[in-house]
Amino acid sequence: MTIHPRNSKNKTMSPDAGRLTRDDWLNEAYSAVVLGGFENVKVLALAEKLKVTRGSFYWHFTDHADLIGSLLLQWKLAQLDLTEKLKKHLTGDLQKDLEFVVDAAFSQVGSELENLRFEQAMRALSHHHAEAAQILVLVDAERMDLFESKFLMIVKDPKKARDLAALLYLAIVGSHQALSRPSNPPNMRTYLSGLISHYLVAKQVS
Repeated sequence: MTIHPRNSKNKTMSPDAGRLTRDDWLNEAYSAVVLGGFENVKVLALAEKLKVTRGSFYWHFTDHADLIGSLLLQWKLAQLDLTEKLKKHLTGDLQKDLEFVVDAAFSQVGSELENLRFEQAMRALSHHHAEAAQILVLVDAERMDLFESKFLMIVKDPKKARDLAALLYLAIVGSHQALSRPSNPPNMRTYLSGLISHYLVAKQVS
């Protein structure tokens, strides 16, 4: 277990601290963001959810800012890891490889839309949180580089590949916004994914 309290050498570990891990707190904070944005992440409320005292929080995090920073870092690393895996997914079938990327973008929209809602909260936070803004710039750039590299193998034209990558990203972001509505027609996700794959992928191959 990693401990991050101030002056931890002079503290005796509480039963609560030993029972919970750093990831337990991060998972609960993630859920809080999904439900109500980053302003919904309150140490006392998290402690109540986890059924521990607020004091046990400080065995894992220095303060609230440390918790938020750790949550942002966790999201960034997960997104960069996914992007890197998608870059390396090469089967020799260029159309299927790009369609795989589109499918991956839509598969992140789970049944409860947790990932989408977290990212939307991140974008809202970035307007007044420099670290969140920097992370989003990096993640967006890596995603664009992924799309562009896949398109370049198909169209062989750098400018066209960049333009198609931008259109694909806009289409995916717009689809995510549509899918974040409280209710949607049946198979809406399948319809949007198929639409993008048909016009932005298959059409380029043909």
